[in-house]
Amino acid sequence: KSFWLSVEVEADYAVKPMTSIDEIEQHVSRCSVCLGSEHILTRHSWTEQPPECPEDFYALWEGYSYTMVTTSGLSGAGQDFASSGSCLEHFFLPTFIECLGRGTCA
Repeated sequence: KSFWLSVEVEADYAVKPMTSIDEIEQHVSRCSVCLGSEHILTRHSWTEQPPECPEDFYALWEGYSYTMVTTSGLSGAGQDFASSGSCLEHFFLPTFIECLGRGTCA
C-alpha cells in the first residue's frame, strides 16, 4: 500500500473504490520543491494545485504529496514532509517493488 496526502474535499463514502490512476490522481495533494540561496524547501497544498514558492525561491519541480508505503507484514517507510522526497514529480502506483532474497520481486 502507498499513502498520499489527499485534497480538501468532502469524502463520499458511498462511491466505489477508484481503480484507475486518472481517477486517483485528482484526489492527491500537489506540492512544490523550491530552491533558495541556501535551502531547499518543500511545500504541500492539500489541494489539486501546486503551491507557489516563497519570495526569493524558485521551483525545482512540482509533484504529488507522498506520505509513506507499507509492505506485507509490519514494515514500511515514510517521508518527512519537509523533505523533497515527499514531493514526487510523477504520480504512479505502486511506489516501490519488493524483492525477496530468493530473486523474486513483486
